[in-house]
Amino acid sequence: MSSPAATATATDVPVSPAVSSAPSGSPASPASPDLQASPGPRRAALLDSVLPLLMDVGVPLVAYYALKAAGASTFAALAWSSVVPVIRIAWSALRERRLNGLAALMVTVNVVGLLTSLVAGDPRLMLAKDSGVSSAIGIVVLVAAWRGRSMMSAGVRPWLVKGNADRDAAWQRLSAGSAAFRRAEKRFSVVWGTALLGECVVRTVGAYTVPVETMVWLGTVIMVATMVAAFLVSGRVSAVPMDRMIDAAVRRERATDAAH
Repeated sequence: MSSPAATATATDVPVSPAVSSAPSGSPASPASPDLQASPGPRRAALLDSVLPLLMDVGVPLVAYYALKAAGASTFAALAWSSVVPVIRIAWSALRERRLNGLAALMVTVNVVGLLTSLVAGDPRLMLAKDSGVSSAIGIVVLVAAWRGRSMMSAGVRPWLVKGNADRDAAWQRLSAGSAAFRRAEKRFSVVWGTALLGECVVRTVGAYTVPVETMVWLGTVIMVATMVAAFLVSGRVSAVPMDRMIDAAVRRERATDAAH
């Protein structure tokens, strides 16, 4: 299963607010937004932003590979690793009256994996089926983006809020009230959905046009190249602008608080 990997890490080491070296009576220089959060709020914000990703993606992946390592079949490992996402979907639907997008995506991926695990045939068909999961993710992400829901936001949010409570609050305000920010979220999903769907198309075409022994290793090269390209493009057109908007929102909020 292909999933976007994190490109940045957050630190839990608290940093004291910057102290101005200006002469007495001069206004102190404001500290960077990332330097003013105390350890407690930082950890709470980091946990709040990372927990959905861990529960909806991390737990199923760990369960799948643990079951495979324990000797379970691919079918059984996929089926059992879907239990937590299914529970999460039901919980969100009943308690919060909303669809848990990440959990639904993982269930979709596992269902596609279950179906493709039953496929048997010539070597070219076996190579082509490897791209089935990527296509499923790409289609779901693109359809969700078309309907106004950015399913990839949960993946990028931890690396933009950086465990900072003020940045996390700014994310929530911008996501709820800023059209520009929501467009950037949507672009992030569109880039990844397009990349994954494109990878599926290229690998499927390759499976039936390139010699089998070449496609065995070339498929991995295509997948890695797709991930790298998606990281670079999504960072440029979405993550960087979102980061700047969050910085600006944090500074505006602090300026407003200081004025009062």
